[in-house]
Amino acid sequence: MGTSTLLFNVTALIYLVASGFYMVAMLKKQPSMGRFGRWALLVGIVVHATSFGVRHSTVGGTPVTSLHESLAFFAWCLVLLFLLLDLRFRFSAMGAFTAPLAFVLMVASALSPDIVVPLNPVLQSWLFPVHIAFAFLGNAAFALSFGAGVMYLIQNRMLKSKRFTGIYQLLPSLDLLDKVNYICLSVGFPLMTLGLISGAFWANSAWGTYWSWDPKEAWALLTWFLYAALLHGRLTIGWRGRRAALFSIIAFMFLLFTFLGVSLLLGGYHTFEAFAIL
Repeated sequence: MGTSTLLFNVTALIYLVASGFYMVAMLKKQPSMGRFGRWALLVGIVVHATSFGVRHSTVGGTPVTSLHESLAFFAWCLVLLFLLLDLRFRFSAMGAFTAPLAFVLMVASALSPDIVVPLNPVLQSWLFPVHIAFAFLGNAAFALSFGAGVMYLIQNRMLKSKRFTGIYQLLPSLDLLDKVNYICLSVGFPLMTLGLISGAFWANSAWGTYWSWDPKEAWALLTWFLYAALLHGRLTIGWRGRRAALFSIIAFMFLLFTFLGVSLLLGGYHTFEAFAIL
């Protein structure tokens, strides 16, 4: 077992432990468990970053060219943005969503072929890691907005049915969930925009064109318009609450298909095989 693999496995275990802490914090209403979960994620993200560093030195480039690497990097970005959000809100309920999702992503990554996909020399550019960082951080922010949206709909439904027991007592207020949803959207949208712009410049340096209507480019643009419409609705029309939460969930479904479905099903320049030397 190589060092990178060992660190990867340790990271997954730490995320699992953090999930347990956050679940106990929420279900048993023990804030101290939330603090343990936060510290576990802090340790996990450092170990995870070290794993990327070791793999980077091994493959000699940005280690996000395979499904295995992409899922792991998504998990790292998700945990990073959650910890930054948690600095402000001490949001254990969101930790009970984030830590298990990060663990699931790590498991999915472990089940994917752990292969090194050498980057095509045509694609080698400093714009590649820039594009990857913006795109994945934007996706992570939208994943958090999705989580807040799901919690909002659950809480809202229980309020309407006047069921004030069970999970109702475990979730934050509707106002806080709506605020977190908006903050994540406000962070994710400019990151996604920068990801598209840097990707366009990267494509021009590699293929001589800024936009080729590759399937992933088309779906990314569609997803960008959905999030732009959502932010426009919130800022100018006053969309709040249930409508914004539902729209966030729908938009994230499109984002997931853009991230995974297009690469695995539709082909084009953005398949993981397309990164390789042909």
